[in-house]
Amino acid sequence: MELKTPSKLEKILAAGHHAVTSECGPPRGSDPEAVIKKAELIKDHVDAINITDNQTSVTRMCSLAACIRLKLMGLEPVLQMVTRDRNRIALQSDILGAASYDINNILCLSGDHQSFGDCAQGQNVHDLDSMQLIQAVRFMRDEGKFLGGDEIKRPPQMFVGAAANPFADPFEIRVPRLAKKIAAGVEFIQTQCIYNLDKFEEWMKLVRDRGLHEKVYILAGLTPMKNVGMARYMKKRVPGMDVPDEIIKRLADTPKEKQADEGIKICIESIQRLKEVEGVAGFHVMAIEWEEKVPGIVEEAGLYPRPQVD
Repeated sequence: MELKTPSKLEKILAAGHHAVTSECGPPRGSDPEAVIKKAELIKDHVDAINITDNQTSVTRMCSLAACIRLKLMGLEPVLQMVTRDRNRIALQSDILGAASYDINNILCLSGDHQSFGDCAQGQNVHDLDSMQLIQAVRFMRDEGKFLGGDEIKRPPQMFVGAAANPFADPFEIRVPRLAKKIAAGVEFIQTQCIYNLDKFEEWMKLVRDRGLHEKVYILAGLTPMKNVGMARYMKKRVPGMDVPDEIIKRLADTPKEKQADEGIKICIESIQRLKEVEGVAGFHVMAIEWEEKVPGIVEEAGLYPRPQVD
C-alpha cells in the first residue's frame, strides 16, 4: 500500500514487516514519570505505543498529554481517542493539538460505557461514533478541511486505526462491520485479545474471502494471562472475550507460582502460530500493568530486533 503519512508504524507495515505495538495506561494523577517508566520498559521492542483514553471510563491523565511525553522521548505514540467524552469540536481540536506535536497515529474508538468507571453519573457524548471519527480524521487529513468546511492550515498527517472484535456476537456481522470501517477510511486495525485461535483463524478466512486483508493492516491483539483467576474473570465477566476452556484448564493444572510463566508461554505460542496466518500484519501486545514482560515476549516470539525504517 502507498504511504500516506510520516508514521513510522505505517512505514514498517508498508515494508512488509510484522509490526509490533503495545500500550500504556496513563496514571490516575499528574506525575509524568508513570508514563515514562512504562515506555522505557518496552521502547526498544515495539514500533509504536498506544496510550489509552480513560480506559474502562476511569478518569486518568489525558491520552494526548501522555502521547506528547512519548514524543518528547523520541518514541512513536498512537493516540487513542474515544467519542464518549467529546463532541466534534473537541475531537477536531485535540486532533490538531496532537498534529502540532507531529503525532502521526490515531486509534478511533467509541469507549466503554461510563457506568463501568468512577463517574457513573457522567453524561456520554457520542456526537460522532467511531466510524464517523474515522471519516473525520481522513477528511481533515486528505481534504485539509474541518468538518464544517473551512480550510485547515497545516492539516494533521495521521495514520488512521480502529479496533475490531472477531469474537463478539453475532459472529456473522463481525466481517461486514470491518468492511464498513474500511469503507470509512481506516488503515490499520488492532483486534480484541485473542485466546480462541481457531475462531480467529475462521474470522481471518472470512476477511480474506472478501479481500479485506489487502485493504487494511490487521494487528492481532494478545494479552498474557497472569493466573487462572484472570482467565476465569475474562471468560465470565469481560464482554466479547472468548477464552477456551482448555486455556483455563492448562493454567489451572499449573502450580500457582508458575502460572504467570505459563500465561506468557501461551502468549508466545499464539504469536508464533498467528505469524503464519495470511493477512496478519503484526501484533498488538497488551500486557496490562505488566509492561516489563513485553520485551521477553517479543524476543521469544522471534520478533526482535525490530526493523529500522527511514
